[in-house]
Amino acid sequence: MKAFGLNKCSTCQKALAFFVGKKVKVVFTDFKENPPSKDQVAGWSKALGGWEKLINRAGYTWRGLDPADTANLTEARAVALAVKHPSLIRRPLIEHSDGSVTVGFSKKIQEIF
Repeated sequence: MKAFGLNKCSTCQKALAFFVGKKVKVVFTDFKENPPSKDQVAGWSKALGGWEKLINRAGYTWRGLDPADTANLTEARAVALAVKHPSLIRRPLIEHSDGSVTVGFSKKIQEIF
């Protein structure tokens, strides 16, 4: 399993500690150290059912963007924005061994493990 996020993100830290406790093998990638490619972000967006589920529109990064960058987003523009600002991607993003992708660390996701 692969997880993506930010080392300093408290939700990512909780998720990683949870996986260690459950003895789930996970490879973690920090977006700041290894930014995702356009193909990765597009694939995640498709797997989640669209950019609306991928992009965190409640965070500091989103609020700090120029309104012209966030108005009338299309799939392609949202993917490009997430590539340019990876901290827009909901965290943690998890690529499961079955090929599915989830974002966040809700009780529903925890119950999978």
